[in-house]
Amino acid sequence: MAPTHTVIVHHRDTNKTYQFQVPEDRYILHTAESQGIDLPFSCRNGACTTCAVRVLEGDLVQPEAMGLSPDLRAQGYALLCVSYARSDLRVETQDEDEVYELQFGRYFGKGKVRFGLPLEDD
Repeated sequence: MAPTHTVIVHHRDTNKTYQFQVPEDRYILHTAESQGIDLPFSCRNGACTTCAVRVLEGDLVQPEAMGLSPDLRAQGYALLCVSYARSDLRVETQDEDEVYELQFGRYFGKGKVRFGLPLEDD
C-alpha cells in the first residue's frame, strides 16, 4: 500500500480550506473529488491552468504537467489534476487567468487584432 499524505488546499475563490488524505500513487485532484471536495478543474490532463495551485509547503511531483513551464514549476506552481503528493502539502488555488498569462501571455494578445474582409453570402 502506498504511503498517504495530508493535503491542505485553500480555495481562494470560496475562501474555504479543505484537508484530506492522498495516497502517493493517486492524483491529488481525483482524490479530493472522491472525497466530495469541489476544486477547480477543466481538462484533467495537465494541459490547461484551471487547477493550478501555488505550493506553500511540502513536495509533489507532476511529470505530466504540460500546461506549466519548468520556470513556473520552479516558482512553486503545480497542476492538481496531474500531481502526486510526496509529503504533507499545503497549497493555495490560483487565478486561472493569471497563471495562463504567466505561462502563455508572451505568445498571445500582442498588438491590435486585424480582421480580414467579411465573407460573401452564398
